[in-house]
Amino acid sequence: MNNSIKKKNNLITPEKAASFIPILISSGLSILLVIFFVIPQYIKSTKVNSELNTLIKKKNDLDNLKSKYIKTNQEFSKLNKEKEKIISLISGNSNLDTLLAQIGELGNKNNIEFESILPKEIKTFIETRDSRPIKKKSKSKNNKQSNLTKDPLLVEQTKKYLIEFNFKTYFVNLLSFLRELEFQENIILLEDINVKFDDKITENHNASPLKIKLIMVIYGKI
Repeated sequence: MNNSIKKKNNLITPEKAASFIPILISSGLSILLVIFFVIPQYIKSTKVNSELNTLIKKKNDLDNLKSKYIKTNQEFSKLNKEKEKIISLISGNSNLDTLLAQIGELGNKNNIEFESILPKEIKTFIETRDSRPIKKKSKSKNNKQSNLTKDPLLVEQTKKYLIEFNFKTYFVNLLSFLRELEFQENIILLEDINVKFDDKITENHNASPLKIKLIMVIYGKI
């Protein structure tokens, strides 16, 4: 009995207790170090890593958006050039005053005797919110209401002029005049033509001159 008690007392000696104290202290410091330094640093590192991944993703998305923007801008530039070509083909490079002056020169060249030139109607392409075009009408004093249907040639940045020409000439001169109108840079269409014989016969011609009422559709730039 006494021997067992002595053995138990011998298990915990001052020397052994002194050796346990540093171990306990180091263990405690390790636990405190893990709690107050390692774990916060791990949490902070995880958060930083997550933010870094987010930034990398945003950068990649930005690069993709830049690539899409460049591609879209190139396509837009191509479409814009094609649109300008179409407008140029329809309306040419001359405004209405210049074109009327050119028609006057053609008339003089082909012995056309103009009596009057009357603007009947002007139509302008306007883009609406629902992308369906409407035509804005502008009438002069002698204008009448027009029943023209929707015109596919009336596009953005163009105007459509409806002009009435009254003149006298001979049949051969009329044909020559109409042929030369086809070669103008602006599109010129004949909306209506009314031909009447003039009873007066001139000395230089065996035939009677013609009285012409010609309505032209002319497309020009705004």
